[in-house]
This record gives sequence, C-alpha cells and structure tokens, in this order.
Amino acid sequence: MRIAIPDDYQDVIRTLDCYKRLAGHEVSVFHDRQPASLEALAARLANADALVLTRERTRIDAALLERLPNLKLISQTGKVAGHLDLQACTARGIVVTEGRGSPVAPAELAWALILNARRQLVPAIEAFKQGQWQVNLGQAVAGQVLGIWGYGKIGQRLARYAQAFDMPVLVWGSEASRAAAQAHGHRAAPSREAFFAEADILSLNLRLSDTTRHAVTFADLSRMKADALLVNISRAELIAPGALLQALDAGRPGFAAVDVFEQEPILAPDHPLLTHPRVLSTPHLGYVERNGYELYFGDAFDNLLAFFQGTPKNVANPHALNTSRPAP
Repeated sequence: MRIAIPDDYQDVIRTLDCYKRLAGHEVSVFHDRQPASLEALAARLANADALVLTRERTRIDAALLERLPNLKLISQTGKVAGHLDLQACTARGIVVTEGRGSPVAPAELAWALILNARRQLVPAIEAFKQGQWQVNLGQAVAGQVLGIWGYGKIGQRLARYAQAFDMPVLVWGSEASRAAAQAHGHRAAPSREAFFAEADILSLNLRLSDTTRHAVTFADLSRMKADALLVNISRAELIAPGALLQALDAGRPGFAAVDVFEQEPILAPDHPLLTHPRVLSTPHLGYVERNGYELYFGDAFDNLLAFFQGTPKNVANPHALNTSRPAP
C-alpha cells in the first residue's frame, strides 16, 4: 500500500507508537510546507493509494481529486469538516473514513491561555529575561464570570475547571446548550446581549458551520467590559473579519487570547494579532498534543487497514463503497 501523510509540521508522526501499525507499507510523510500550487501538491500525492490527513491542514477538493488517479481512501484524523469535499470524493469512488475527537487537549489549552492572559505571564517573563523585576500586575480568575458560548464537550470541561477556580459560569448557545448548562447548575444568559456584557472571560467553543461563520460581530464585542478577555481556540472564522482588532482598538474587550487564525500555518511576523500588546497568540496548538495524536492517528491508521483488508468501518460516505476503486 502506498500511503501519503501530508502536513506533519513538527515531523512527529513517525515517533508515535501507533505509527508501527503501518509497518510493511510504503509510507511517505511530508513535514515541509505544503506546495503552493495545485499541480505541485497533486504531483506529490499522485501515487498514493491512501491519504491520512492531519485534521484540516490539507484542502481536498474536486480539482485536486481529478489529479489523483490512484487514490482510493482518505483516512481523516478526527471528523470530516469543510476542508474536504465529501460529495466530490463520493462521485469519484473515493472512500472517506473519520475518527474521534477529544476535548482534553483543547480545553486544557484554553485554560492555560486564560490563566496566562489574566496573570500577564508572557510580558512578565520576557521582561524578567531582560533584567526587569515585576513589571506588571495581573488578575486572579476567582470570582470572575466565565462565559461559554457552545456548551459541548469542551465547554462542559471548561465549566468544571471554572468551578474548581471559584468562577461562576454563564452559558450562551442553542436552547439545548442552555438547558444542559442549567441542569448542571450553571446560569444560562437571558440574551445574547447580556451574555457579552456580563462575562469577564468569554470563551468561544463552537463548531464552524454556515450558521456560525462570522457569528460574532463588532457589536457583540463592543458590549464586553473594558477589562474583559475574549478566548478563541475554535476557529478564527467564528468572528467577523476585522471585528476583533477593531474592538480591541476601541477598548472593548480589553484583552484577547487566540489559537486560531484565518490564514494558517504561517503568519507574517508583523501580523496585528501577533504584535498587539493585549493579545496572547499561540499557533493552533489546541489539538497538538501527544496523547491526542495517538488517538487521532491510531484511529486513522486502524480505519485505513480495515478498509484495505475488506472490512471498512467509520465510513463518512458509504455510497462510495459501491463505486470504490479496487485495492492494489
């Protein structure tokens, strides 16, 4: 089997325990930057019988699929999302399998960002390295209201962390989310306006979809407190283009911590979110953690092996099984 794994930025996939499951197959792991042109990317992947994708790093569309005549399977780490044209895969008989996600690493990163941003650790550490002592005054999170938009697995985990830190929790989202939050002893915001106005720390924990894209507006952010903190580890596109920087410059919210950007993986050093004095930025580390990688890639490799053994599982487009290309 010829297997291609693109976009292993850190060159770590071959160090995972689960990588041993691919022994005996011809595996190409690419850890340099993805080729800029469609033609170059297609040439890189042209011989592959199967692709194993790292989350949403590689965009798979009809134009690329047309150039991959040998491709039979795309094994996705985690769930299929907007980076992959599932209909185009099905039309070409290319089976797509998907795995599981885990809320652990992203929730822990969100909490690390909250604590670092509130205590202003990064500027204190950088100043300390330059010979300065105690240059700023941070805040404890105890007593601050944690607003959570999206009370799913990550949101619920954050709510439990908040309880351990003596923080009241305020939830906004679907009717089901608000009902679940109340069942767990938290408050549901009476309105979207009240949610943004009351939260001291506000975490976005929504899936990106047609209904959530650009859901957070400048008007929403402008309702936040002058010393409030906005945290986004989900997707940059949840916020309307330019709205966060506009709101920060207008003074509400006072701070932001972001792990996601509209252009990834490389940002210019002078990107305004990297240089803004009241923004803590990390390079999309939410799911980038060893145990999480073992889960994601372990599932992806198991799904791949099952497919080529004739026992496909976790197939996202079962209709493709009727027209799938023969295994080598």
